[in-house]
Amino acid sequence: MNSKRNIENIKKNYSLGIIGGGQLALMLAEAANNRGIKVCIQTKSSNDPAGSKADYVIEADPLKVKGNKDLIKECEKIIFENEWIKIEKLNLIESKNVFVPSLESIQPLVDRISQKKLINRLNIPSPRWKSIEEFKSLDNEEIDSWNFPLMIKSYKGGYDGKGNRKINSYEDLNSFLETNSDECLIEEWVDYKNELALVGSRDFDGSIRFFPLVETFQKNNVCDWVLSPAEIDYDLKTFAINIFSSIVNELNYVGVMGIEFFYGDKGLLINEIAPRTHNSAHFSIEACSSSQFDQYVCISSGIKPPEINMHSQGSLMINLLGLKKNFPISIKKRIELLSQIKGSNLHWYGKSRESVGRKMAHVTFLLNEKNHSKRVEKSKDILTKVREIWPSPND
Repeated sequence: MNSKRNIENIKKNYSLGIIGGGQLALMLAEAANNRGIKVCIQTKSSNDPAGSKADYVIEADPLKVKGNKDLIKECEKIIFENEWIKIEKLNLIESKNVFVPSLESIQPLVDRISQKKLINRLNIPSPRWKSIEEFKSLDNEEIDSWNFPLMIKSYKGGYDGKGNRKINSYEDLNSFLETNSDECLIEEWVDYKNELALVGSRDFDGSIRFFPLVETFQKNNVCDWVLSPAEIDYDLKTFAINIFSSIVNELNYVGVMGIEFFYGDKGLLINEIAPRTHNSAHFSIEACSSSQFDQYVCISSGIKPPEINMHSQGSLMINLLGLKKNFPISIKKRIELLSQIKGSNLHWYGKSRESVGRKMAHVTFLLNEKNHSKRVEKSKDILTKVREIWPSPND
């Protein structure tokens, strides 16, 4: 394991350490830089996205305890890029109180089954589900009560639709049950009108701050674009806020969290909980008085987080995913052309290799139309321009 210093004459200790070095860690490091906070990251390579903005890089697999211990020696507080961590190993480290959120509060959220159990315990609406192990023990009558299609989800490591599989018939179901492990859950299919997301923060004093509830638009289970704010009524917004508050207060969770919702004939249902910064709130960097990354950095560093207000009537965020090698427009040219679109705010993640579907960047536009339908119209116009330059590989 090697360490690489990115600047000269840095102190041995840092206010903030980040486990992970991808694009979320990059934007966390940028937020820390804006606050004058020194950052150390633990990631496999100093060439990972966040390496360019970190003051110090510990080159180690984020899942390796030795690297975690080295990070703790350097940093006052440790935050997480994502939830794919080894809780049982981190619990063996003496300085457990350095983590934000605490290991105890994040533990129920690191896999889908423990999330589902928490949601059930709090009586929060969500799609009906069973672990595969439980489903296999059902009798025929109980199985018949489940209507096709069904959704299979891996209970660990799934994101952007990875580990998801649609089951259309008994034949599909039997084939899956015979050939796959029990590390999955089965969920009823949800026909929804909208996919919504709510991101917020909770500080050590228990104060909760919210970003606008947004509508997300997916292609092939991957977020394509995000419109903020969503057009919803007061009661629905209040319900979403109450759900968020119930979860973070129950867990005594400190940090930033995102919740994905389905909304349709069955009302508002939780899809998934993300105990971290979330793709649906990237718009907050330009659109809000304090971004989701700034909130997490402030909370972790002992700075009172600013209140969250929007600078504009709305915003549009578009994800830019990797394309095929033979795509006729080079990355350099795509970036140049996108930067020429009026109002564009491009965030390039600095990844060394483009592969199909890989998150390479995002671009945000502020919307000043006061009417929601006008903002939707403007968003679709901008989306068309962006996709002429950088199409979605999921089209």
